Amino acid sequence: MPDLLTAFALVAVVLTIAGLASGLVERAPLSFPIVFLGLGFLLGEHGLGILEFGPEDPLLESVATLTLALVLCLEGVRIGNDSMEGAGAVPVLSLGPGTLIIVSVVASGAYLLLGTSLVESLLLGTILASTDPVVLRDVVRNERIPRSVRQALNIEAGTNDIVVLPMLLILIAVANAEASGVASWALFVVQVLLLGPAVGFAIGAGTAWLMSRAIERYAISEIYQSLYGIGIVLLAYVSAQSLGGDGFLAAFAAGFAVAVLNFDLCQCFLDYGETTSEMAMLFAFILFGVVISGLFVEAPLVPALLLALIVIFVARPLAIGIVLRKAAVSNAARWFIGWFGPRGLNSLLLALLVIQAGVPDGEFLLAITGMVVTVSVLLHGASATPLSALYGRAVEANTLEEEREGGAGGIFEAAAAETIRIKPEQLSDMLRSDDPPIVLDVRTRSQYEKDKTRIPGSIRVMPDQVEEWARDREEERGSQVEGQRILAYCT
Repeated sequence: MPDLLTAFALVAVVLTIAGLASGLVERAPLSFPIVFLGLGFLLGEHGLGILEFGPEDPLLESVATLTLALVLCLEGVRIGNDSMEGAGAVPVLSLGPGTLIIVSVVASGAYLLLGTSLVESLLLGTILASTDPVVLRDVVRNERIPRSVRQALNIEAGTNDIVVLPMLLILIAVANAEASGVASWALFVVQVLLLGPAVGFAIGAGTAWLMSRAIERYAISEIYQSLYGIGIVLLAYVSAQSLGGDGFLAAFAAGFAVAVLNFDLCQCFLDYGETTSEMAMLFAFILFGVVISGLFVEAPLVPALLLALIVIFVARPLAIGIVLRKAAVSNAARWFIGWFGPRGLNSLLLALLVIQAGVPDGEFLLAITGMVVTVSVLLHGASATPLSALYGRAVEANTLEEEREGGAGGIFEAAAAETIRIKPEQLSDMLRSDDPPIVLDVRTRSQYEKDKTRIPGSIRVMPDQVEEWARDREEERGSQVEGQRILAYCT
């Protein structure tokens, strides 16, 4: 285990490098996971040899536990608030059939290439079904990409752990023979899959209610509200674990409760949590880089690389191709979504849970996971900027179906009913009237750039951002918006 001075030095490295390199990373074919995982390799046993420790190290366990609990709690908050608005069928399709297809394909590949047992193969399939929102961050923030595509990727990366984690817990119980018989399994399901979420939801609801009441009575600074949010995560985790439930599912349920019950908490509650989890994730990448560099010798190189290629080039595109087969998206969008399913820190955290549970050959599974994650981080991290730019140019040059939708759910819905249309002469008369309508220029990016003709007084709004414009306008003007006529000039 690193001494206190070394631990402080690692934290200093994370904070300073992240701050100095952020501008470069956003512009270059790089990602923070590449930088910090590579730094871990450099410091590890087969690099400079400055740090040497294994997966059972208390520091790694502490950082990994805090990171996963924070990530899951923030995912719960996002699912519970309006960030899921317009999601439609995306969670059901991508997290249901999509995840099961990926698990099945990866497990089959592991069974054939690595000779793992059925349970070990399913464990690997489940671990590697988790996608990493950190590597995807630059993609989902690029506004040249239609909002429906960005939301589909963001929702999947931010929620699939909630499907994967229960599957992993059940497989761990099978591998360790923790339950036998119907009664024993029923008790296990209640303890792990129901007790944890119930405890977490109760703690999230209760603590958020207490803070909302305190805010009404006293002036509580945003700093302490932010710290209170971290306390909710840790309290939910510790309480569930102490009662025999799963602390990670409890952390998710606590975040979900805070959002869905709509307590009056400041945005700092989410902002500080994201900042803290970001620091923890980058720190965890360094620690995992050190551990993986020492475990690589346990992974058969060629079979592990072939499995990585199956995960990236077969399992993910196949699952997305099936899920999106009837979706209203272009082939470019299908390929784009199918490619960006990076494996990263979440997979490493799940693999570490397997080791902590005492599953036989857990270190071997972590070594294979580390190999796949390394390949994925390199390929997806290096391709995020150029492929996003390439897809963005395609959107600007052509009218694509996905650009017409403001949310990911729209690409799964049937075509809208016939829209009421007006003639140019009618619009001219309306604009000269005492009560002229608001004209929104919602042409696609490509058509807007090709045709320089503008309707006088029109407001330019991207076609996939109309709902956001309407929501912002309503918040600004309130009841004054009611009764106003709005006309859309589209492609």
